[in-house]
Amino acid sequence: MILQCIKMAWESILANKLRSFLTMLGIFIGVVSLVVLVSIAGGATSSVREQISSMGTNLLTVTISDDQENPLRLSELSDFTEDDEISLAAPIAQTTVTSKSGYVSDDSTILYGTTGPYQEIQGLELFSGRFILSPDVNNSSYVAVLSYDAAVELIGRADAVGETVALDGRNFTVIGVLREEDSVTSTVDSDSDTSVVLEVYVPYTTMTKLVDDILYVDRLVVSAESEESLDMAEAAMTEMLLSRFSQDEDAFSIQNQSTVMEAMNSVNKTMAWMLGGIAAISLLVGGIGIMNIMLVSVTERTREIGIRKAIGASRKSVMLQFLIEALMISMMGCVAGILLSWIALRAASFIMESMTLSLSLNVVLVAAAFSMSIGIIFGSYPASKAAAKTPIEALRY
Repeated sequence: MILQCIKMAWESILANKLRSFLTMLGIFIGVVSLVVLVSIAGGATSSVREQISSMGTNLLTVTISDDQENPLRLSELSDFTEDDEISLAAPIAQTTVTSKSGYVSDDSTILYGTTGPYQEIQGLELFSGRFILSPDVNNSSYVAVLSYDAAVELIGRADAVGETVALDGRNFTVIGVLREEDSVTSTVDSDSDTSVVLEVYVPYTTMTKLVDDILYVDRLVVSAESEESLDMAEAAMTEMLLSRFSQDEDAFSIQNQSTVMEAMNSVNKTMAWMLGGIAAISLLVGGIGIMNIMLVSVTERTREIGIRKAIGASRKSVMLQFLIEALMISMMGCVAGILLSWIALRAASFIMESMTLSLSLNVVLVAAAFSMSIGIIFGSYPASKAAAKTPIEALRY
């Protein structure tokens, strides 16, 4: 009986090709919206997670907001690493300077002042040369490590070790160049011209000579022994800073990298649910379209229903025929929507290179289940109405 109902439903769909196509178009658009939007949200979540992970998942960032006229000095950072839970600590100061080499200059170069452990804490890799060492910090040496983009823009080539660059009029010897992947991501301005952010790292003690308002440590990064001990490292760091600043909790703040990641994951999940909900509305609209067309179909085929019932078709058989027809229209729209979604995501992957977009099996299953539910729910009333007709009433129509 089911096979016969499927055959009759298929013949009915083929008999009204344009109407069937327009009916499934609502489901088609809804499925594409659902799959593409949720996949983009998932890709954004993965991209953010990778960027945060690349900064270090065992990282703490400490900001001193009130030194209580007893500023934190560079020499005190070694005391923090004596705790078993804390591996490394490095200060970080940032400002903007004018860099120049030969006839090339840039007035928005980002200058960082730090120490040697910063490289390991942030996982920076070198293209050539070396990073800042303890003697550079102790002697306030005029040496600099350039980002890959800074080396190419200022020197004209990536292998710039031994060259000289001027930062706010003072000459620095280039001792290292970072790997290209560790440079700041290129941005695009309003004229669609690609621009890059130039970065330079110098010893922290040298930075204090260049910038008048940077004398002591008011920001530092700390790495825990492992990702699992990050919370314990935060607790140890909090205890030491409370002791250092007379139990004043407002004197400093500590940002836990894992907390940031959890917050971002929560935001992205909420965004995915919101986008999925918006797309689901399109599917509901498609379901209403299915109900509307099926009600029209029931009215048009009243005589057919009467004949079927007159020759012995049961109520269940008639209801099953129209229900299967609604389900077939819904699932055909779903399959076509998933296929177009796959094509769209493949195309989007080439456009948005920074984001990995893929068709998740879970999203496909959700879209298929939702489409099936739409077909059954919105097809039930027309099917029930068709099955409720009496043979005499239907034949008289």
